[in-house]
Amino acid sequence: MLHGPSAELKEDKAADRKAKLGLKFFFVYLFIYAFFVFLCVYKPELIGERVFLGLNLAVVYGFFLIILAIIMGFFYNLFCTRLENKLNEGGGEV
Repeated sequence: MLHGPSAELKEDKAADRKAKLGLKFFFVYLFIYAFFVFLCVYKPELIGERVFLGLNLAVVYGFFLIILAIIMGFFYNLFCTRLENKLNEGGGEV
């Protein structure tokens, strides 16, 4: 028994813009993460300071990085969905 694709695949007119948006998000996150690594390597005494509810800066920064990645993923999905709807179904330029 042969099964076809579950959805008809068409040209994605928003692919270039989605890729550029993904790269922008990547570099923002890379900069923030690189700063965390810099602090860990060059300022270990600072990263060990207690800053919030008895937690040190390393733990707080680490949780911040995880939450930031999740939030950025939601925004990426939101922006890409809007771009796809405008370009693929509307047929026009944004």
